[in-house]
Amino acid sequence: MRSVANGASELSEELVVDGSMPFTPVVSPNGRSVVFVVATVGRADELPVSSLWIAAVDGSVPPRTLAVDGVEDWAPRWAPDSESIFFLSDRSERGTAQLHRIRPGGGDVEALTTWKGGIHDHLPLANPDLVVVIAQDEPTDEDERRAKQRDDATVWGERVRLSRLRLLDLRTREIRTPDGFGGRHVVQVVQRPDGGPLAVLTWATPDLDPGLLKPGLHLLDLDSGATQDLGSAEVEASSLIWWHAEAGWHLTYLAMTPPGLVGGDAVFDVAVPTSGTAGNHRNLTAGMTACPSELVQIDSGVPLTLFAHGMDTAIYRLDPTELHFVEVTRVEGFAKSLTVSRRGDVVAAVVSTSYEPKDVYAGSPQGPLVRLSDTSPELRSIRWGTQERLSYEASDGLTLDGLLILPSGQSRQDGPFSLVTLVHGGPQDRYADQLNLGWYPSGQWLATAGYAVFLPNPRGGQGHGHAFATRVAGAVGCGEWTDIVTGINMLIADGVADPDRLGIGGWSHGGFMAAWAVGQTDRFKAALMGAGISDWGMLAATGEEGPFEAALGGSTGWEGTGPHRHDQLSPISFASKIRTPVLIVHGESDTNVPISQAEFFHRALRRFGIEHEYVVYPRENHSIRERNHQLDLLRRTREWFDRWLTPRADAPSS
Repeated sequence: MRSVANGASELSEELVVDGSMPFTPVVSPNGRSVVFVVATVGRADELPVSSLWIAAVDGSVPPRTLAVDGVEDWAPRWAPDSESIFFLSDRSERGTAQLHRIRPGGGDVEALTTWKGGIHDHLPLANPDLVVVIAQDEPTDEDERRAKQRDDATVWGERVRLSRLRLLDLRTREIRTPDGFGGRHVVQVVQRPDGGPLAVLTWATPDLDPGLLKPGLHLLDLDSGATQDLGSAEVEASSLIWWHAEAGWHLTYLAMTPPGLVGGDAVFDVAVPTSGTAGNHRNLTAGMTACPSELVQIDSGVPLTLFAHGMDTAIYRLDPTELHFVEVTRVEGFAKSLTVSRRGDVVAAVVSTSYEPKDVYAGSPQGPLVRLSDTSPELRSIRWGTQERLSYEASDGLTLDGLLILPSGQSRQDGPFSLVTLVHGGPQDRYADQLNLGWYPSGQWLATAGYAVFLPNPRGGQGHGHAFATRVAGAVGCGEWTDIVTGINMLIADGVADPDRLGIGGWSHGGFMAAWAVGQTDRFKAALMGAGISDWGMLAATGEEGPFEAALGGSTGWEGTGPHRHDQLSPISFASKIRTPVLIVHGESDTNVPISQAEFFHRALRRFGIEHEYVVYPRENHSIRERNHQLDLLRRTREWFDRWLTPRADAPSS
């Protein structure tokens, strides 16, 4: 890291990629400690490496590592007595996770399973001798023969690898598999707070399509082994928890707001019957303008919920009488991975604010939350671009927000600047008022190179309720595009943006918006299409979330000979109009947005003689994970915009 003027340090791509980040904090049941995972942003080797850390909630003892062995340790869970921590690790065989245990004070790591094929998830139970493990069936001799001899033709619907609920007896190390879930794929298990039955969330199949569309709820009585089918849950059900009302036990979970497959999540609640299927699943967040993102269970109280609230995050508590949510505290900026003690008096989460990277914070649910970890202290010497909150009206009067990041060391009065607009993914995502820095093209990465950066939150995103989010159903690239243009025009009118030096980019849905933009106008001098969509019909047919993509694009290719709505909304349909140079980057093994989307766009631009660069990262899925690929992407992004936009010569580099 080298210094520049004013004593600040230059933000290099290595500083971004080699930095550490915390994940999945878990507060101990007694509320005294929090354990969390730390990993670098980029993966230097073939397999990921991460470690467990522990911190005192009151800050009396600095955070420390529990075990550092150059392996992947993750998914920590506390024993109910707070005396030990269960976690998954591939320390026995790299690439295959087994269940392990360690004391909070450190010491030897104890391996608890040797399950062939590995363990996917786990849950310590109130009975100290039992732990739930979720795993696929161990391979049979026939499975091993087929693999060894490459006699492994895949037939859809045959040899489906279901994850099953299993019970590990810690005294004997024996694992048994209760029956009764009807051959369904187990995705989450949670025990009733009084040590009673397990609530189990399942899918019809392990595949996202149709798994996410057909979730189910079940109960398992640990004493008798009896199961109870509670019936279907809402689409995309997740974050299942228990809570106790005056009339009895309830299950509450997150799911997509019906009736469509586009929009914000909602909190659903259902009373647990003593027998038979459950009754009505009630939407507890209907009409709210904040969006629930996580639910957490409190053993002796009502649940807490994390909400995306505009560009901030809020903790809400369920009112058990009125069955609605009441705000408890507002967290400035971004928060995720909310966790809570048994009594509900201590919470922790991963938090990031405008100029502070993600770290673990803890405190009372009423706030304030205090930072415990310091995983990226090297970033404090960086002179960040000033980040401003924006609020403006769309052309149809809809209230919008977003962020403006000015070039590092510059003010509005120093404009106009080269402006790059970076559109977020999803579209059910948002820009929170956090430190916008990552392996992907991010705001501060460009701001420290001399660019002004516009981070819009157009319609379709998170943080403003279901009605705001559902506006893009069958209409991607329509209202959200004009929302973005309105924001750019405002920044030009304010003297911030130079109309002759505009760029646009994004990842996933943001990559789609960049490809869409250059087919609608030639005002942009450069564009970045990262893992973006060029053809909605093809994505509905080949992406792993096909039905959801069809809902965004408005139709599918098997609905007759057309004309189809998705053709009207696909960037490929406008390829002949493109004049803007485009950088196309994509992961070779992307299952979310298959590489065929990038290949299609590349071939169209080549056909029409449009200046572009097409970059494929081998082995990568939808997110780029390997260190050298992340370094290449960051360098390439700056170089591309530098080539076509030329930031102000007098802007400092950091």
